Amino acid sequence: MPSCCEICCEIMIAILFPPLGVCIRHGCCTVSPLSFFLLRLLLLVVEFCICLLLTMMGYIPGIIYALYAIIFINHDESFHECRRRRL
Repeated sequence: MPSCCEICCEIMIAILFPPLGVCIRHGCCTVSPLSFFLLRLLLLVVEFCICLLLTMMGYIPGIIYALYAIIFINHDESFHECRRRRL
């Protein structure tokens, strides 16, 4: 769980350049050798690409999505919950 200071810094970066804020929070180029983590990698790349596309379409939609992705989306928690169900 990130600290309040980390989230505030990510929000400030997301306001200046939204895809960078999402990239810092969720990652965009993480490489994992195991095929089990390919789904997680795909989710991280999708977050970055959606934010990049929205920013190219308009700066404000990119900021709104970046703030949403930073504040509300927690892939680690949902990923571990999904993994527990499989076991």
